[in-house]
Amino acid sequence: MTAITNSATYRLGDRCVKRMGYGAMQLAGPGVFGPPKDRPEAIAVLRTAIESGVDHIDTSDFYGPHITNQLIREALAPYPRDLTIVTKIGAVRDEKGGWIPAFAPAQLTDAVHDNLRNLDLDVIDVVNLRIMIDPHHPAEGSIEAELTAVADLQRQGLIRHIGLSHATPTQIAQGRAICDIVCVQNQYNLAHRGDDALIDDLARAGTAYVPYFPLGGFNPLQSAILSAVAAELGATPMQVALAWLLRRSPNILLIPGTSSVAHLRENLAAASMTLSDDVVARLNAIGGEHT
Repeated sequence: MTAITNSATYRLGDRCVKRMGYGAMQLAGPGVFGPPKDRPEAIAVLRTAIESGVDHIDTSDFYGPHITNQLIREALAPYPRDLTIVTKIGAVRDEKGGWIPAFAPAQLTDAVHDNLRNLDLDVIDVVNLRIMIDPHHPAEGSIEAELTAVADLQRQGLIRHIGLSHATPTQIAQGRAICDIVCVQNQYNLAHRGDDALIDDLARAGTAYVPYFPLGGFNPLQSAILSAVAAELGATPMQVALAWLLRRSPNILLIPGTSSVAHLRENLAAASMTLSDDVVARLNAIGGEHT
């Protein structure tokens, strides 16, 4: 069994988690909608992740909807004491699988209760507020009312920690005036490098950065440089891309997703890869290809 052999950890609120986690989004059906094609395999992926040392799972009740949280509960409850579950709120799904902003305070409150119910939890370790001012790109705009509503739920004891997703630096600063922000979850990978300065700022503040679509998401990373480096190292391009993220900054936590046990093991193996300075310099050039 592939296990996480790199013991590097980082602080996530009052928890200390291994930097290689698991993202549950792909456990739902096509388009992150409906049930999985292979439910036993989905359950096996979750159990294998925990058996391999993963202690940080990212999910949301709008995956499916409800599907991934129900799978997590079936596979893992009662949960290991060292498992940190992170969810996000701010959207719902329509009957065709469309992503609909649900950013009003009342909707956010309902979402937290939905997550608690489907995960069978009394309190959620971390809730990320997904900012939906523009569903496609981080966009400026006040989040005071929405984040205040989430902070109220924290004061009620339903949430331990709060993070932001799809956030700009201005919104992160505004959020910190309302409550502690323990993590930021934005799109970032070898080719999508817009948050370089933000990652460094968050590292100085001791705040975790969790890149979503670390492998490109719906548009998987493709690069001649990446393929060449992977061939030289005897690894897959996706393993190299994950290893580069771990090397990029110590505050980066990874949550690559998959619905396959074999692919999960490949992803976890990236945590033990070592990239030389020369390799890193070559990989850094990929960002310039896409600017």
